[in-house]
Amino acid sequence: MSVKSLKLIIVLLALALLAACFKIYSLNQAQNAQPPSNAPYTNSHAQVNGDTVSATDASKEARDSASIAVDSLPLEAQQVLKKIQNRESFPYRQDGQVFGNRERLLPNQPRGYYQEYTVPTLGADNRGARRIVAGQGKTGDVASSGEYYYTADHYRSFSRIRME
Repeated sequence: MSVKSLKLIIVLLALALLAACFKIYSLNQAQNAQPPSNAPYTNSHAQVNGDTVSATDASKEARDSASIAVDSLPLEAQQVLKKIQNRESFPYRQDGQVFGNRERLLPNQPRGYYQEYTVPTLGADNRGARRIVAGQGKTGDVASSGEYYYTADHYRSFSRIRME
């Protein structure tokens, strides 16, 4: 085989590899651009009982249908919720800090309305992906508002916690 043939083969292989990388990148971008199908709140539209509704116009019924009972939460999340309500301290400096709702998955509120708290993940060597986000509600106090949301996937979806 000549040197010219080898160079041509190498160039063709490099182009094929580049095309494969671009295809993988494009598929990942398309997949990440769509909200998860089970997300209770989405940044554009949500499916509620087969109907499409705007997230900003979503009814209380739509929000309530994407909820979770306290006793259905992981034990660690139940413990964090009790700590929030009892105004206890938390191990991470981010706990109790403003949650900006940049994903716009929770009901729109002024900045500072929501606070986030880490739900420990056993075996994780970092904060993990689980959080409780607390709203100030009508009381203006996250400890007594009763407005809490749980995410197990680092803000990709939320479920309203039912305080039954």
